[in-house]
Amino acid sequence: MSSEPTTTDNVRQFTVSEDDDGIRLDRWFKRNLPQIGFATVSRWARTGQIRVDGKRAKPEDRLEQGQVLRVPPGGEDAPTAKKAAPRVRTLTPEQIAEAKAMVIRETASAIVLNKPPGLATQGGSKTTKHVDGLLDAFVETEKTPRPRLVHRLDKDTSGVLLIARTPGSAASFSKRFAGRSARKVYWALVVGKPQLSEGVIDAPLAKQPGTGGEKMHIDEENGAAAKTRYRVVDSAGQRASWVELEPLTGRTHQLRVHMAAIGHPIVGDGKYGGPDSFLTGAVSRKMHLHARRLIISEPKVGEGTGGKLDVTAELPPHFAMSMEVLGFDQGLSDASPMRDEAPERTGEEKKQAARRHFKQARKEARAPRRARGDAAKPKAKKPAGKAPAKAAKPAPKAAKAPANRARPAPKGPGRKPAR
Repeated sequence: MSSEPTTTDNVRQFTVSEDDDGIRLDRWFKRNLPQIGFATVSRWARTGQIRVDGKRAKPEDRLEQGQVLRVPPGGEDAPTAKKAAPRVRTLTPEQIAEAKAMVIRETASAIVLNKPPGLATQGGSKTTKHVDGLLDAFVETEKTPRPRLVHRLDKDTSGVLLIARTPGSAASFSKRFAGRSARKVYWALVVGKPQLSEGVIDAPLAKQPGTGGEKMHIDEENGAAAKTRYRVVDSAGQRASWVELEPLTGRTHQLRVHMAAIGHPIVGDGKYGGPDSFLTGAVSRKMHLHARRLIISEPKVGEGTGGKLDVTAELPPHFAMSMEVLGFDQGLSDASPMRDEAPERTGEEKKQAARRHFKQARKEARAPRRARGDAAKPKAKKPAGKAPAKAAKPAPKAAKAPANRARPAPKGPGRKPAR
């Protein structure tokens, strides 16, 4: 959040904070002064009333940490301005206690939770209780920004869930997840024993028609690319196996669909495994999929040092009990990632890659324009003066024989015309 505003003749001045470094001017208003509408911001910028370090600014200009933003008075009562929604929702003591009980790590930029199975990450039409609705428990004062989700887990999947403390850290973490530099390792119990002890499942996924988008399926023609690396840690004969799963892409229900596709559905996943996904005996009928470990680069915020955030989440009771019933020792695995970590690019490398991308995009865009331009060019005029010589008329071509009839053979001595 930017520093406290100073007021001179009702003109407000804000110092851009580290968390707002690089943000667009219009986004800064939406984040810090949401009661001032976009139309008002545009009008102020057009008339020179908004200044950044004393200079006129446009809504699309990027701000830098330490710059001083001059904001004129008013704007809140403008007809185009939207009323700011309440920042914090009041929670009951039980809800606050539930939220705090999930915390397994807190840093300057993140709150890491161990989400229990059965609790949705976000709300929906029929979902009123969810993690997102409990995040107000971490807003201690009016100056504390509300934490934000940066990724999600299925309702019945337990384990590590990363929450960003500020909008700036949320943007940083989101880039890590989108760029595949965040490394996630899941533990799962699956039915049977895979033939190969480790491998990569490469099967494109798409929403299954007729399910309203609630179910995914493998679609080789129109599906989005999806890859999962797996490794068998231990097995209980042919009955069940304990596997580690590392998603190399982030599709909806990816791990569940991929394991069912190779004939080894996750235990308790009736949605994709059907009746065969449930084991008899003392093994729980709940789904056995747990986000065990997350490794991600952490942005530097305030006194924080950044670096790597490496978090492991304990198993929920039903999963731990099933592991014991099947004779699996949790000490056999530390949930190490199965792929080599891609080195993060420096700022200059990112700029060079962006320049190459836009250069190629401009090149590809010019090609069709040139083609259209050549087609629209008028034909060259013939020079005045001598009349061009008339070309001789070509000799008439011989009529072609019908395609469905054989041509006659040439006449000669001793030959008869072909019939």
